[in-house]
Amino acid sequence: VQLQASGGGLVQPGGSLSLSCVISGRFSSLNAMGWYRQAPGNQRDLVARLTSANSTLYKDSVKGRFTISGDFAKKSVYLRMNNLKPEDTDVYYCMSDTEESGIKYLSFGQGTLVTVSS
Repeated sequence: VQLQASGGGLVQPGGSLSLSCVISGRFSSLNAMGWYRQAPGNQRDLVARLTSANSTLYKDSVKGRFTISGDFAKKSVYLRMNNLKPEDTDVYYCMSDTEESGIKYLSFGQGTLVTVSS
């Protein structure tokens, strides 16, 4: 599974940014897509997750500010980030939850840096 994310960059506090990710490769089912983030020395944390049943899950600190959306037919997932705060600065990783031959895989893209600073 390959994941190609784009859309990171520098934004001022209170600003907005959108991330996009396209998933490709061989799998029999795509069960969920989402976004994680990680700062140097920290663990990778879930930011938002979208399942094929259209249920969503958000990290508490981003609820009401971030919105995840996706198109499972196009194998694409998006993250709209509003009212960004300096503490949102991290490397953001696209995630896919896939299954092939009865085996589940959790895969991550290469990461895209989001910097919130004035």
